[in-house]
Amino acid sequence: MGRFDNRTVLVTGGTGGQGASHVRAFHSEGAAVVIADIAEDRGHALASELGDRALYIRLDVTDETSWNDAITATEERFGPLSVLVNNAGVQNPAAPIEATDLRVWNRILAINLTGAFLGIKAAAPSLRRGGGGVIVNIASTSGVGGTAFYAPYVSGKWAVRGLTMTAALELGRDNIRVNAIHPGVIATPFITEPAAGSDAPISDFYSPEPFAVPRLGEPADITRALLFLSSDEASFATGSEFVIDGGLLLGPALKHDEAA
Repeated sequence: MGRFDNRTVLVTGGTGGQGASHVRAFHSEGAAVVIADIAEDRGHALASELGDRALYIRLDVTDETSWNDAITATEERFGPLSVLVNNAGVQNPAAPIEATDLRVWNRILAINLTGAFLGIKAAAPSLRRGGGGVIVNIASTSGVGGTAFYAPYVSGKWAVRGLTMTAALELGRDNIRVNAIHPGVIATPFITEPAAGSDAPISDFYSPEPFAVPRLGEPADITRALLFLSSDEASFATGSEFVIDGGLLLGPALKHDEAA
């Protein structure tokens, strides 16, 4: 028996480093999984790998019609939705606010914030039809503090926190829980490859060495927390924020010889 037997899970950005990890884990726990992404080749390949309980849907998270079509296709194949994971996100090229083009600002917020808003709006009726369910928004530690040169990304992730809490209040009596996960620096192409318009990836100038857990996070670190929050084991958690960052937000840790 898997924790997600007879449940349907839709993951946006489902072909990416974290997204594919989430999709595979839900599937291994018995769920029917919907891989929602714009990367058609990778999406079809992942769905083919997983078999009958997997469906790829091309989804532009910034487009309301695309969202409505995705929910319709999900219900036609698997029935009402049980879990929505708003995982899709992009990073802006590093630049001070004064040098940030408005088109960059609008694109980052459209994907990272409006995408989550439209996802909740489209998915809530399906979750309700199924008797309730779970929404998890993948935010960021950048939504808990400021980060120079990343104003669009930081602003969008801060706003996702408020969206999460508001949705939790609106949907709680429908038996729909809404929570957010704030990953730290996770070893995916999001971190190890340059963002569009950038010359270097974030990993080139970030070192985890000073922090309590001195390593980059792995997608599985986030996936394990996501599975817990999406399961009945977390039935009393809603409107909550879960930071998984190896101590990044705590600041530098004492070395062993300094603590002795």
